[in-house]
Amino acid sequence: MATGIPKGYRSLNLPSLRLDYRNKAPTSEILQTPPVEVERLWEFGSEQTAPNRLYFAENLGALAALLSDSSVCGQVRLVYIDPPFATKSVFQSRTLNHAYEDVLHGEEFIEFLRKRLILLRELLAEDGSIYVHLDEKMVFHIKVIMDEIFGVENYRNCITRKKCNPKNYTRKKYGNISDYILFYTKSDRYIWNRPLEIWTEARAKEYQYIEPETGRRFMKVPVHAPGIRHGATGEPWRGKMPPTGKHWQFPPDKLDEFDARGEIFWSSNGNPRRKVYLDENAGIGVQDIWMDYKDAHNQNIKITGYPTEKNPDLLKRIIEASSNAGDLVLDCFSGSGTTLAAASLLNRRWIGVDNSREAIKTTLVRFAKGTEAMGDFVNRQAKQEGRLLFDFEQALPPANAHDPITDFSLFAERSLSSLLGEPTKHHAPPAAAAVAAG
Repeated sequence: MATGIPKGYRSLNLPSLRLDYRNKAPTSEILQTPPVEVERLWEFGSEQTAPNRLYFAENLGALAALLSDSSVCGQVRLVYIDPPFATKSVFQSRTLNHAYEDVLHGEEFIEFLRKRLILLRELLAEDGSIYVHLDEKMVFHIKVIMDEIFGVENYRNCITRKKCNPKNYTRKKYGNISDYILFYTKSDRYIWNRPLEIWTEARAKEYQYIEPETGRRFMKVPVHAPGIRHGATGEPWRGKMPPTGKHWQFPPDKLDEFDARGEIFWSSNGNPRRKVYLDENAGIGVQDIWMDYKDAHNQNIKITGYPTEKNPDLLKRIIEASSNAGDLVLDCFSGSGTTLAAASLLNRRWIGVDNSREAIKTTLVRFAKGTEAMGDFVNRQAKQEGRLLFDFEQALPPANAHDPITDFSLFAERSLSSLLGEPTKHHAPPAAAAVAAG
C-alpha cells in the first residue's frame, strides 16, 4: 500500500471559496449594526456589573451592543450556539407554550446566521473557539460561510453527534440519527484541554502484550514515520536504515535511551518496535464522532421541557475542552440555558441571549429549581400561566436537591421588557433570582 506524506491543507495555499447569494451584506455594514437598548431588570448583589448576564433581547442587536463593552469584546474564550436549523417549523414547549419559530430557510437563513457569526468573531479572544451546532440541511452551507469568516486555516473539526436512538421509519432513505457541530478557532493559538475517554477493557484491547518482568501491559508501535529525512533521523541506527521512504521518529541517541530502559521490543528478525505502556496513558483522545450525548430519550432523564434542548454533558465536554475556569462563555441562542448552567457548574463566567419569553422563563426556572424527570414534566399541567415569580422563595427546591444559580444580572431589550412583567428593579437580593414556570 502506498504511503502518503501528509502536509495538511493549511499549508497548501488553497484558493478561497465564497458562497454568493442575493442580499449578502458587506462585512463593514454588518459591523455597523445598531445596538439594542436594554434595561437591567435586576442585578446580583450590589455590584454595577455581575460576573454573568442573561439578556432577553434580539441577539443581533445585543451582540452589536457587546462590541462596545471592553469587558466582553475580544474577551470571549468560547462561543457555543445551537441556532434554528431552517426546519420551517414553529416550536412549543412540552406545556404547549410558544417557544420559538424556525421559519427562515435558504439564503435568508444563511445571511441571518452569517451576520451573527461576524459579530461573534469580533467578540472572541485571539485564543478563543466557536462551536456551531447544525443538522444536515445547512451544515455544508455554513461550513463555507465559516471558512470565509474565520479562515479555512482555523477550521478544526466537523463533529458528528448521535442525537437519538434508531428510528424504524419506512421512508426510502437511511435513518437520520446524527447532527453536526462545526468547531473553529479565531487563530492557531487557542485554548485546548484535550478531552480523554478513560480506558475500558474493550478500549484497551490493543495493549495486548504483558511485560514478563513487570506485568505491565503494552502495545508495539513503529519507530519510523513516513517521509525521507537527511539529518540524524535519516541515518542508520544499530546498523539498520529506516524502511524505504521513511525516517526514524526519534534521533538515534533518543532511540538508544528507549532501548536502555527496555522500551524497545526487538522482533525475532531484529526489527525494532517501541513499547507504549497502558499505565502511562490517561486515556484515548476523544475523536470526532460522539455517541454518548443523545437528546432526552427515556423517562429517567431530567430536562426543562424546552424544545431542542441539548444534553448538558455535551456542553460540559465542549466547555472543559475549549476554556479554563474563570473564562467567559457566550451563547446567543441560549434557549433553556443548558450552556449557561454547564458554564456555571464549571466555574466559567457566561453571557446568554434569547428573544423568546418562554426561553427566558425556562432558563430562570432551571436556575432556581434545576431540571425535572422527563416523564414527570410531560404529565404535569402547569397552572401558572402569566404569573411571573421574581419571588424566588416559592420556586426553591427541597434542601440539597439543587444549588440555585443566582450570580447574574437580568437585562431586557426595552421593547420586550414589559413581557416579563414588573419584577423588583435593581439591586434585587440573590433570593429574587427566578421567574417561575408559566
